[in-house]
Amino acid sequence: MPQCFLGFLLFWLTTIGSLRAQPAPVAADVVLGSAAVSITDYYTISFRLRGAPLEKYSAFPDLEGFKKSGKSSTTTTRVIGGQTSVELTITQRYAAYAEGDYVIKPFVMTINGLPVRSAGGSVKIAPQPAAAPAAPGPVQGLGLLDQLFGKPKPQEYVELQDNAFLALVPDKTSVFVGEGVHIGVYFYLTPADQGLLNFYDLTRQLPVILKQLRQSTVWEEPFNDQEILPETVMAGGKQYLRYRLYEAELYPLNAQPLTFPAVALQMIKYRVAKKPAEGLDNRLEGYKTYLSQPRVITVKPLPPHPLRDQVPVGNYRLRETIDRTAFRTGEAFRYGLVVEGEGNLAALPAPVVPATAGLEVYGPEVEQSLTRQVGRVGGSKRFSYRLVARRPGVVPLDTLFSLVIFNPATVRYDTLRAELHPAVGGSAQRVSTFDSLPDDAFYREVLNSADNTLRPLDEYADVRRYANIILGLLLTVAAFSWWRSRN
Repeated sequence: MPQCFLGFLLFWLTTIGSLRAQPAPVAADVVLGSAAVSITDYYTISFRLRGAPLEKYSAFPDLEGFKKSGKSSTTTTRVIGGQTSVELTITQRYAAYAEGDYVIKPFVMTINGLPVRSAGGSVKIAPQPAAAPAAPGPVQGLGLLDQLFGKPKPQEYVELQDNAFLALVPDKTSVFVGEGVHIGVYFYLTPADQGLLNFYDLTRQLPVILKQLRQSTVWEEPFNDQEILPETVMAGGKQYLRYRLYEAELYPLNAQPLTFPAVALQMIKYRVAKKPAEGLDNRLEGYKTYLSQPRVITVKPLPPHPLRDQVPVGNYRLRETIDRTAFRTGEAFRYGLVVEGEGNLAALPAPVVPATAGLEVYGPEVEQSLTRQVGRVGGSKRFSYRLVARRPGVVPLDTLFSLVIFNPATVRYDTLRAELHPAVGGSAQRVSTFDSLPDDAFYREVLNSADNTLRPLDEYADVRRYANIILGLLLTVAAFSWWRSRN
C-alpha cells in the first residue's frame, strides 16, 4: 500500500511539472483606437504580442486622411498561479488632416511571421473642444496680499530675432522629360532658436501647402511618411536643425516647366520676458508666418530619336537570371530580365519580344521593388519569361530581349541587351497544330461537304421525343401480340 501511494505521488508530481514546463501559447491581435477622436488628439492602431519576444513585424497600414506620427511601446508582466506572462503592445499614432468620418479598411499585419487580420472599422474626427471657461476672479486671500505687499508689476516681453526659414529645395534646376527630380519641403532653424519656435497646427496647414505645390504634369513618388524630427545640416557654412515636412520624387510627363509658388507656414513664436522671474515660464506665446521662395524647374525635351516618346528615362543596368545550365528541345526553362537603377520604374515597359520560329515565349510575369533613400528613388523591375525551344542550337536571346533607354547622366540613348546564349540539345520537334485536311479520305470528304447552316439548339430534343413515341408504339404492339398468343 505505501508503495502504491508513493507511485501515485510520483506520477502526480511529474504530471504537474510537465504542465508547468509547457510554454505559454503565442498569440497576437490588433486593437483599433477609439471610434471618436478630437482633431487635436491622435487616432491609434496597436498590436499585442503574448507568449514570445518580438522579432519583427510589418509596417502599420497607411490610412487615407491621416499622417503617421510616431510609435510607442508598453510591456505588461503578469504572474498568475506561479506562471509569468509578458504582453508587448506597439502603438502607432495617426494625426488626422481634417474633421469628418473616416473608414478604416480591413488590413493584415505580419507579427513574428504570423498573419494577424483586422476587420477595420470607422472613426469620427470631432472638432477641437471648446476652451474651458475663464477662472473666477481673484481669491480674497490674494487680494489681501496685494494690499499688503502691493500688486506685482506686469512682465515686459521682448521679441528676439530668429534665423529660421521655410524652403522648398529641389536637387536639380532643370531635368529632361521623364527624369526624376527630388523635392523637399523643409523648415530650418538654428539650435539657439529651439526655445523660441514651435510647430502650430500642422495637421491643418500641411495639406494646404502640399495642395499648392502639387503638379498636374508629373508622376509623383512620395516618400514614406515619417515623424517630423530634427536633423543637423550645414547651410551657407552655418549649422541648422532641419525638419523634413515633405519629400517626393517627381517625374515630368511633358516639357511643361514645374512651377512651385511661395507657400506659407505659421509657427508659434514666443516673446521672452525682459526680466525673467523665478518660477514663471517667462515666455509669451505669439505667431509668426514664414514664406518659402517660389521655384521654377525647367523641363527639357529628349533629343531626337524614333522612340523618343516611348523610351524609359533613367540610369539603368541589366541583369539576367536563368534556372538551369543544360537545355533540351521541348523542355521549358525560365529566363529573367532584371532592370536595376534609378528612375521611374512604374513606367518601365516590358521588352517587345518578336516572334521566332522554333521558340515559344510565354510571359512576362512582372515584379517591382522600390527603395527610397536620402534624396533618391530606385530599385529593380523583374520580367520573368518561360521559354520552350523546339529546335536544337543556340537561342538568340540578344535579338529577342532588348530595351532602349535614355540616360540623363550621359545625355544619350542606350540599348540594354541580353547577353546569355543558352545552347539547346536534342532533336527537332514538330509543333502540334490542327490540320484542316486529315489523311483519312472519309473525314476529308465529310469535312469538305459539311453544311455550315445554323441549327436550332433544341433539335436533338425533338429527335428524342419522336424516338420515345416510336418506342412506345413498339412496346404496345409487342404487348398486344403477347396477349393474343396467351388466348
